[in-house]
Amino acid sequence: MFDPVGAMGDGLDNHTIAKAYARWAPVYDLVFGAVFERGRMAAITAAEAVGGRILEVGVGTGISLPDYRRSNRLIGVDLSEPMLRKAQERVVNGALANVDGIAVMDAQRLGFRDASFDVLVAQYVITVVPDPEATLDEFARVVRPGGEIILVNHIGAEAGLRRAFEQWFAPVARRLGWRPEFPWARISRWAERSGGVDLIERRPMPPLGHFSLVRFRKQNGEQQALRREAHGGRG
Repeated sequence: MFDPVGAMGDGLDNHTIAKAYARWAPVYDLVFGAVFERGRMAAITAAEAVGGRILEVGVGTGISLPDYRRSNRLIGVDLSEPMLRKAQERVVNGALANVDGIAVMDAQRLGFRDASFDVLVAQYVITVVPDPEATLDEFARVVRPGGEIILVNHIGAEAGLRRAFEQWFAPVARRLGWRPEFPWARISRWAERSGGVDLIERRPMPPLGHFSLVRFRKQNGEQQALRREAHGGRG
C-alpha cells in the first residue's frame, strides 16, 4: 500500500520544485503546450460552467489565461518566479484585463481568505507539491460552498507495464519535479477524510488516457451537517 505520510519525504520539496521549473520556464510552452492542450481546455470549460472568480494554482507561464472568457475574473499563482514572469508578459501583451493578479505563492499556503473563489483550477499540480493532501485541504478552504475544485493530472497506473515503468522512472522524475506513480487512492482518501467535498466527475484525458480531469464540489453548510449526523457527529 502506498504510504502518503512517507511520500512527504520522497525528495520533492519547494526548493527542488522551484529549481526544476526555473529550468522548464524557457521551453515549457513549446514542450508541453500541445501535449496538455486537451486537458487544459477541458479544465477551462469546466471552470466556466461555474464562472465567477477563478483561481488558477500552478498557472505557470499563463498559457491558459487567454482562453478564459473575459467575463470571468482570474488570479494566477505559482511557486516559480521565472514561470510567472512569462505569465505576466502574456497578460500585458494580450491585454488580459480580466486577470486581477499574478503572484508567487505556495499552493499549501494560499494567501487568500476562506471561501474567496467560485472555482479553483489546478492543472498538473497535485503530483508536484510536497504534501498533496495539505494542498487539497487548502484548495477546499479558499473555495466557496457550492464552488468547484477542478484538477487535471497524471494518475499512476494501478497495475501492468505502465505501473512498472512509472515505479522505475520515479527517481528520475523527482529530479524533473513530479511524481509519475501518484495513485488515485490518495485523492479518493483525501476526499473521504475531508468530509466537505463531493466527487462529481473523473474523466480520462489525452494523451492515451494517462491524465484525468477530476472535479469536486464543495458542500454547503447543510450538506456538511447532514454528513456529520450520518457519521455520528464526526466530520
